[in-house]
Amino acid sequence: MAVTEREFERAEARMQAHRDAGYAVAARYEKRAARILVSLNTGVQIAVPVHLVEGLSDATAEELSEIEISPSGLGLHWPKLDADVYVPGLLQGVFGSKRWMAQQMGTLGGRSRSAAKVAASRKNGRSGGRPRKTMNE
Repeated sequence: MAVTEREFERAEARMQAHRDAGYAVAARYEKRAARILVSLNTGVQIAVPVHLVEGLSDATAEELSEIEISPSGLGLHWPKLDADVYVPGLLQGVFGSKRWMAQQMGTLGGRSRSAAKVAASRKNGRSGGRPRKTMNE
């Protein structure tokens, strides 16, 4: 598939718009706080806990300490983990793929302990719990 000159120009314009909002000039892992600290060209620093980022939560300190910044400054790469993070995504609170983020939200929602959920669980337990699955023949 060939890329036309016009498509290339549009892609460059989109990248420049993202860079205008800020790009990474430095990044490091803070072991004590278990977070990635990213310094932007604007003087802003963002700190992101590693447990929130897809592909980083189970990594060792040694693996996390080696961070490469893409030439555009819009990406961070961990070569030992083969993990990548999009800097504009971090600024927007996007810490992974859509599928991974949805899974994280579902996990958090499943852990919620609202009064209504507790009451429903107790009622279900008093009536014998979850019904057994039946095999349809």
